[in-house]
Amino acid sequence: MSVKHPIVVVTGSSGAGTTYVRDAFVNIFRRESMNPVIIEGDSFHSVTRDEFKQAAASAGDHYSHFGPEANDFKALQQTFEEYGEYGTTRRRYYLHNETHVNRHSQRLNVPLKLGGFTPWEDIEKGTDLMLYEGLHGLVTDPEQDIDLRPFVDLAIGVVPSINLEWIQKIHRDHAKRGYNEQQVVDTILRRMPDYVNYITPQFGDTDINFQRVPMVDTSNPFIARDIPSLDESKVVIRFKRPAKHNIDFPFLLRMIEHSFMSRRNTIVVPGNKMSLAMETILTPILENLLEQSKLA
Repeated sequence: MSVKHPIVVVTGSSGAGTTYVRDAFVNIFRRESMNPVIIEGDSFHSVTRDEFKQAAASAGDHYSHFGPEANDFKALQQTFEEYGEYGTTRRRYYLHNETHVNRHSQRLNVPLKLGGFTPWEDIEKGTDLMLYEGLHGLVTDPEQDIDLRPFVDLAIGVVPSINLEWIQKIHRDHAKRGYNEQQVVDTILRRMPDYVNYITPQFGDTDINFQRVPMVDTSNPFIARDIPSLDESKVVIRFKRPAKHNIDFPFLLRMIEHSFMSRRNTIVVPGNKMSLAMETILTPILENLLEQSKLA
């Protein structure tokens, strides 16, 4: 951890909704005039899209973006270490679609390729904190001597129920990335060992988990015609150590209509109050991190 240069991570698997939480953070940053540097987890893939397809075809059933073979955990740990120590580091972008390709090609005045990366660049100076959003914000890998946990000041987990996560991924990858349903199902099956070994363990170390649970039948996610809406969901919010961040549960219960506590460290809110809950909970935590940073 670094009091002077805080690092906040939003971690969750592909299709879990980490981008939704990142947007909540962006709203807070804008409203509170905070100046973050945002680091995208996809930028630490160790292979391009074409290289991944080639490697997956030859590596067998268990090659995935969840595991160490397709990611550079050492570069990610170095990024956290550099920022925590000096408040500066480098970043790059993974080019998911043609919009990304065109925007960064024009910005850098160099030709770039879909499924590749931009060059590494120094981040701007004078940022208030780092926000990482991606798969591996708290990843550990003893074989590579990787452990990101000591560098993180605030860790948020985004963990929908597993069937809801699959539904979201199937619909997203079909609509936005052109994969058919069977290709997405094959991806889910292929990456399951890495999901169990590298993704799931992180949620035992997160400070706060946001888990969306649908209130409709999702028994067979592979035939679901639509994604359950926020109005059809509850959000279970678990705090690992409520006292660490001075969580005021009576205040939250008053602020968030129809919320209730299911355990001493867990509050449940209506799905359509998810953004309100996030901003209400996270704003004072971020303000405290920056106040301590300024004092340091």
